[in-house]
Amino acid sequence: MDKIVHRNLSVNGIHMHVAEIGEGPAVLFLHGFPELWYSWRHQMLYLSSRGYRTIAPDLRGYGDTDAPPSAASYTGFHIVGDLVALLDALELEQVFLVAHDWGALIAWWFCLFRPDRIKALVNTSVQFHPRNPSVSFIQGYRSLLGDDFYMCRFQEPGEAEEALASAETPHVMKSLFSFRGGKPIIVPKDVGLKALFLAPSTLPSWLTEEDINYYATKFEKTGFTGGLNYYRAFDLTWELTAPWTGLTVPVPVKFIIGELDITYHVPGVKDYIHNGGFKKDVPYLEEVVVMEGVSHFLNQEKPEEVSEHIYDFIKKF
Repeated sequence: MDKIVHRNLSVNGIHMHVAEIGEGPAVLFLHGFPELWYSWRHQMLYLSSRGYRTIAPDLRGYGDTDAPPSAASYTGFHIVGDLVALLDALELEQVFLVAHDWGALIAWWFCLFRPDRIKALVNTSVQFHPRNPSVSFIQGYRSLLGDDFYMCRFQEPGEAEEALASAETPHVMKSLFSFRGGKPIIVPKDVGLKALFLAPSTLPSWLTEEDINYYATKFEKTGFTGGLNYYRAFDLTWELTAPWTGLTVPVPVKFIIGELDITYHVPGVKDYIHNGGFKKDVPYLEEVVVMEGVSHFLNQEKPEEVSEHIYDFIKKF
């Protein structure tokens, strides 16, 4: 870890913190919520020891990267714009892309907007979402899972931030990382979002106190609004991506998901992944891996196994 190099670069009008180690073909890692570049530490060390240059930024709104205040500054175009500018700053024409959670959504958009910059994609946890021209992202979730689905509850500024501030940040991180369940997160209004972050929790076996303290220190400094703004810009991205309706993902893809991941148990997702819909929208999908007994934060829960899956795929190119 002490060999990982950290620097701040000016990209797309913001300052972005980037962690990097290794030499060779470049691999760009995109983290999710509530994570940081640090979520990819295991994969960075694994792949850098096998001849790859590994690059993991704190995405816009996270960690040591700038966090514009307006949710309208967090569309898929803003985030992909940051990443294209990052590749330009690093003088990289193409990269292998590896992503998780919100990073996975950004990765799908990246491959739609600028496939010329991506050699191949290893995406995890969140399958491709073909754009429905009739129903926005959030309205789609609202219709499927109701107003109490957590993404719908995150839309209005204030309540989620207040709930996150109601507990010590290390406890919040433990609570979120230790969550395991096979169904979508529904939080009735009479319960309140605080229940998500005040739940009793123990340190997951795959995290150390040092890991938790790293995350907590960064989020105590920045707060969580930057990450929450991704959810709040969801529908704006939907509006702006109208020209991409019906397009398929034109890069080679491997997809990995945990058997216990809540995303895998959203109604319709398993059918989409396994019964032809996914392959239709992602025609160069080469492999789908369902990791038994593994939950959402798979790259940290099973770091060696996920690293091997990434390596086995990208070494073919």
